[in-house]
Amino acid sequence: MSAAARILVVDDEPDIRATIKDILEDEGYLVDTAESAAGAREARRRQRPDVILLDIWMPDLDGISLLREWSERGGLPCPVIMISGHGNIETAVEATRLGAWDFIEKPLSLAKLLLVVGHALEAGQLRRENEGLRRQLPAPGDLVGSGKAMQALRAQLERIAAHDTGVLVLGEAGTGKETIARALHERSARRAGPFVTVAAGAIAQGSAARALFGVEDAGTVQHGLIEQANGGTLFLDEVADLDGESQLRLSSVLERRALIRCGGHEAVPVDLRVIAASAHDLAALVAAGRFRDELYYQLKVVPLVVPSLRERADDVPELLHYHADWFANRDQLPYRKFALAAQNRLRNHGWPGNLRELRNLVQRLLVLGGGSDISLDEVEAALGTEVAAASPVEPTAVGSGIDFALPLREAREQFERAYLLHQLAQAGGSVGKLAKAVGMERTHLYRKLKDLDIDPRGGKSGEDA
Repeated sequence: MSAAARILVVDDEPDIRATIKDILEDEGYLVDTAESAAGAREARRRQRPDVILLDIWMPDLDGISLLREWSERGGLPCPVIMISGHGNIETAVEATRLGAWDFIEKPLSLAKLLLVVGHALEAGQLRRENEGLRRQLPAPGDLVGSGKAMQALRAQLERIAAHDTGVLVLGEAGTGKETIARALHERSARRAGPFVTVAAGAIAQGSAARALFGVEDAGTVQHGLIEQANGGTLFLDEVADLDGESQLRLSSVLERRALIRCGGHEAVPVDLRVIAASAHDLAALVAAGRFRDELYYQLKVVPLVVPSLRERADDVPELLHYHADWFANRDQLPYRKFALAAQNRLRNHGWPGNLRELRNLVQRLLVLGGGSDISLDEVEAALGTEVAAASPVEPTAVGSGIDFALPLREAREQFERAYLLHQLAQAGGSVGKLAKAVGMERTHLYRKLKDLDIDPRGGKSGEDA
């Protein structure tokens, strides 16, 4: 079940604290209280609030100074509503400049208090959702397909979503495991809570513990991804990429339903559902000593296997039409439909990259093609390019002279330069078309071209210009 919103009330007057606490608890909120800045820091350390009601005048440190401290040390933890019986224009302006959500004057109006708190909670939820969206590129999220395999999968999802248990989603790379996890979340009682994705393989080496479990340092708290998922769902994408320390600490979190932040000493309770995913054989990794067995069994309360695209070839025509429509709307591309011969050819394709390969193919055909229909010849040409790119190569060099003897960073730069030069030529020198083809935002693309010494006007590296 989704957790009720938690509100921290900070005020040095006992009667006001008690009154606000009673009012908010009657509305179904969870309420913590503090009488000072020191108490507010400790309450925030123990449990992440969704909204803070902060009095301006307090004995040890005034609310504006505490607001400034939070703002300067990693940003405000959530929407902060200032309370004051002695407010003035300067104070309100300073509180707003520091990021306060709103300003309420004493004596408090019950109606206004509940209205402002409700709006602040909505704003906090929207901010968390936007942060989640910024962590990933937008992608189609519907469970598309009318074949027997997808019908069976949807029926499983409905059954599993009704229970608040851990789920381990297994399947080949590119089969849409995150889409499955999101579908479970949206069908569960936690749908109003956050959905936080942890791409284990993308976390910098040595930073996993801090990113996942948060940090406590000299009174400052940085909430990790696990706490950000409180009340909702944590999706661990490719959980096999977690390092040994993170596996151990995650197992402890699942066992105790509490975590200890890096640098902290006290447990912080968490309420979330964990959905993990992997394309690897986790049982084999456990047997080889490369994945902790206790974590494996904690995650595998309910296993869910996602079929490959080869196993549901009947869905391919429907998927082609869906993604053609989706990319046309998102990228403002001309809508093109697949000719019947093209559909049949793709129905019989092996799809080693599964849905990810299909999406990329559809997007490329929309970007590069001109007619209203996508012909069999276009599909064959596109598939031929993919096969050529995936063909075995000599171990000393790739296509345009990438030397396998180089260090990884230099080899990657060589590949990126060759790849972007090729794509730029395909795009006819248009950086706008290039950005769409390679899936990069244009500002970032210009920076990348500059870093690789590629002149977009000439389509050549600066060294060769």
